[in-house]
Amino acid sequence: YTSGTTGRPKGCVLTHANFFAEVDNGIELLHPVFRATSTEPASTLLFLPLAHVFGRMIAVGCLRARVRLGHAPSIQTDDLLADLAGFRPTFLLAIPYVLEKVHNTGRATAERMGRAASFDRATRVAQRYGRAVLAAERGTGPGPGPGLKVARTLYDALVYRRIRAALGGGVRYVICGGSPLGHRLAAFYAGAGVDVFEGYGLTETTAAATVTPPLAPRLDTVGWPMPGSAVRIADDGEVLLRGGQVFAGYWDGERGTCTPATTADGWFPTGDIGALDADGYLTITGRKKELIVTSGGKNVAPAPLEDRLRAHPLVGQCMVVGDDRPYVTALITLDPDGLAHWRRMHGKREVPLPELVRDETLRAELARAVDDANTLVSRPESIRRFRVLPVEFTEATGHLTPSLKLRRAAVAKDFAAEIEELYARE
Repeated sequence: YTSGTTGRPKGCVLTHANFFAEVDNGIELLHPVFRATSTEPASTLLFLPLAHVFGRMIAVGCLRARVRLGHAPSIQTDDLLADLAGFRPTFLLAIPYVLEKVHNTGRATAERMGRAASFDRATRVAQRYGRAVLAAERGTGPGPGPGLKVARTLYDALVYRRIRAALGGGVRYVICGGSPLGHRLAAFYAGAGVDVFEGYGLTETTAAATVTPPLAPRLDTVGWPMPGSAVRIADDGEVLLRGGQVFAGYWDGERGTCTPATTADGWFPTGDIGALDADGYLTITGRKKELIVTSGGKNVAPAPLEDRLRAHPLVGQCMVVGDDRPYVTALITLDPDGLAHWRRMHGKREVPLPELVRDETLRAELARAVDDANTLVSRPESIRRFRVLPVEFTEATGHLTPSLKLRRAAVAKDFAAEIEELYARE
């Protein structure tokens, strides 16, 4: 079933042939992931639910490739880090949330030790090193210079080794999907010694339809079409997909029938907006159904703003609002781990959460995060006001899907009063 972010979940009929087309091509394309490249056998620890096609596809792929597979029951930070340390996988599949948490936890630890500035320098070095390595692999740059190599070696012992240890100590590759990872975080992990292969797909395409080619990575894209697949962009910007992994159709439970959802020539309209560059790399910019149209007629894709904001250690979830409104606003929830660290560092452990969300120091830090996200867009598309909520968006509250995607309609309904306040006259 689809995640149902913009409506009721729909049953997708995925056949054995769909899974064979997906996993066999994926295993061959991502050779260093599913095949041992050292004396240590390939292995992974799966913590996404098997009811989600991303997790199911990897589970089937591991069985197909005879890869050692473990299952973790929790994505709570402490539980997951302990499981990773015990299992020591060689590769992971993850949503950006997990990679953000590992990075942010590392930074919080450094700040508690009085070494935040050193961690930030290490982050910048890793990003520069990662971008230089990827440019060299593409043939568009000379690669890291001597000074950068020395700095990277120094911080590998101080910082990067700890980041890799948080992932279990043996992880060399990560397959990332669900939402964009972001240029800065992707470059950081590349510089820290972990290759991240971003992919794009849907339940309807048995997970990945495109993926980063290991020998020709490009930041800020979701790669090329999988072998045997094709991508094209419709006149309105919608991404269309075709290939052996595209599902048979949507399931009609009342009639017990399957309704095809492809065009007469086999193309599946994804509902996503994207673009192909001259070399065939795909970039996803948002969902057609999620596009915000302000009262001034400006089209705003909320995903880039939300993804950048969620990368901040204090931000748990956020939802950009502005459809038929004069300007764009946002609802923000606080990340429990990030907030706990912030409380310790600012001596505010005992302040109740409803009072804390109005704290001027906290709001100032979040305002800087909003300003950073706004650098991605034009002034009419930028977030003008935001509201910090004293609650979390979770699957239990009905605000997130099992894969941690926003249920926008549910959030808009439950926080209608807070949204109206954002547009009330001051």
